[in-house]
Amino acid sequence: MKLPDKKIAIARAREKFATNLRARVVGPNANQRTYEIMDAPGERWFAEDRPIRLVHGDASMFIGGLRALLLQSLHPLAMAGVANYSDYRKDPWGRLQRTADFLAATSFGPADEAQKIVDRVKAVHLKVNGVASDGREYSATDPHLLKWVHVAEIDSFLWTYQKFSTAPLDQAGRDGYVKDAAFVARLVGVVDPPETEAEMRAIIQSYRPELRGTRESRDATKYLLFKPPLPGAAKIAYWLLVLATIATLPIWARIPLRVPYLPIVERVILRPLGYMMTAAIRWVTSTPVDKLSDS
Repeated sequence: MKLPDKKIAIARAREKFATNLRARVVGPNANQRTYEIMDAPGERWFAEDRPIRLVHGDASMFIGGLRALLLQSLHPLAMAGVANYSDYRKDPWGRLQRTADFLAATSFGPADEAQKIVDRVKAVHLKVNGVASDGREYSATDPHLLKWVHVAEIDSFLWTYQKFSTAPLDQAGRDGYVKDAAFVARLVGVVDPPETEAEMRAIIQSYRPELRGTRESRDATKYLLFKPPLPGAAKIAYWLLVLATIATLPIWARIPLRVPYLPIVERVILRPLGYMMTAAIRWVTSTPVDKLSDS
């Protein structure tokens, strides 16, 4: 049955927004990368029903990714590598696209494509080393720093999935997600990554004495939260995601990042905003226009 013109127009608008969103997150070669990761034949590292595919395929990843970047920036040595080797001021989307590509390839792609991107990341890490502003040496191959980046990431993805997805995981599923992520973490150099949610929480707690706000972390937060390189309408949508992200941050991360804690506002406005934004992203990206027009 042919859909009315109004519904086709809405479907086309959805498709345009989804295309622009993929271009921002995946990059200008979004269609090619989609084929290489999602459609290309070959055995995958993870079966379709594995928790890592559920979590990393959900719209809550947009909030989880922002949360992960903010938490990761609290480790001075990890942040030093970003500040010295990442051109996030001029190309903030570049880092997001590289992270999204890594997560998509390792979670959904054929095994050879997943291994290829793991090898690429490890090669980049070999070049990232130096001296932080506090005089300490750092290296992106340091297993201790790699573990912090890993746990901050998977904690953020799991937390936002549980909060904003339509099908939260039970305890077995949450442990399964952490274990799935550990498989990939070992391949990039993380030693003894957590394999259960409880282990992940304990490791994060153990890092807290090392975490603090620095000029670099505050600078990155400023660019990440307040200076997105986007046109007007897209900037508004981005800021709505930012507000929802702020509501997910643990209290202990607020002070060093100079992010306020407003419990009533967050409970009444910001967290519901997170539900609304993730639901909107799912709706926009759910149905291609060609399938709608042929219905």
